[in-house]
Amino acid sequence: MSLTNSNRLVIKVGSALTAPGNNGCSSKYLKNIADFIQTCRRQGKEVILVSSGSVAAGRQWFANEKPSKALKKAMAAAGQTNMMTVWSKLLDMPLGQILLTHADLCNRERYVSIKETIESLLNNGLIPIINENDTVTSDELKVGDNDNLAAMTAAAVDADALIMCTDVNGFFDKNPNVHSDAKLLKHVYEITPSIYAMASGPVSSTGTGGMLTKVEAAEKATAYGIDAYIVNGFDSSSLEQLANGINPGTHFLPNEEPLTPSIHWMTHTVRECGEVIIDDDNSNFYGSDQRLTSENILEVKGQFSIGDSILVSSNDGKNIVKATANYSSCLLNHISQKQDEDDTDEHKSLQEYSIVSKEHLAVLENT
Repeated sequence: MSLTNSNRLVIKVGSALTAPGNNGCSSKYLKNIADFIQTCRRQGKEVILVSSGSVAAGRQWFANEKPSKALKKAMAAAGQTNMMTVWSKLLDMPLGQILLTHADLCNRERYVSIKETIESLLNNGLIPIINENDTVTSDELKVGDNDNLAAMTAAAVDADALIMCTDVNGFFDKNPNVHSDAKLLKHVYEITPSIYAMASGPVSSTGTGGMLTKVEAAEKATAYGIDAYIVNGFDSSSLEQLANGINPGTHFLPNEEPLTPSIHWMTHTVRECGEVIIDDDNSNFYGSDQRLTSENILEVKGQFSIGDSILVSSNDGKNIVKATANYSSCLLNHISQKQDEDDTDEHKSLQEYSIVSKEHLAVLENT
């Protein structure tokens, strides 16, 4: 689908564009992107901006060349205000700031709340500007890169297109900075292991991602039926072509049979907190009225609570489904260890009820 037919866009801008050289937020490249956003708005499109660069923007006020995690969080706090100020001046329209962690996206109630907040901003003519909340996030809570954050956001708000602005002309069959014969792929119809192999390459000196995270993001977006583009954000002509419905970079085409919102969220946003190993004879429980009970459990891995997402696997290592746990790992471990003993009241209870909920259950591709 041409961008001219898209009504809601998510535009991701990397750190190399917002804060080139790690020396504060700059309008040098952002002016072209701001002009593109304003053009899209005049065309009647809704725009959500995912902007990286808070750490790179804030680095100018800190002397440490190799900052600790704590110092990087301080840089993010200082740089975020600098970045929002620059965007406010360039766009010259009301903005709304949303800072997220992966924990916000994994919690269903908060996920819905994020969607409602973005919808309210758009309905009132504001541009939502989203970034990962680097000031508070930890290794366990972070998405890690804004390419994937942008794709998760695009799915949450039912976007039509995801546009990832980077420092190259699109997706190449090999690293164009190393191979002179690298060829630009104008269209990618399916994201396969060979596509991922082509994406290997160095990470940007200012960002946390690279081409690999952009392919991951494109896979998340296209699985939901969203067109995904990788374009050169440094080149104003690329953005002009895109606004006119011309593909200046690489277009990842959406899946013909997109995942439902609930299944997509479970598959591409939620991380599993633990794992339950079951016997092979029960590996097709998800396709019938059959329940997965304590009798099917061979092993419980990790620690999780009721309502957490868990991975259900067979004893031969095959991942079967990702689903919401109806019981904690502590209770499941306790019951599974008593399988050969006389039935306890807890065991009898778990024999009657499924240990996972089918309301949010995603069948994994390698089953």
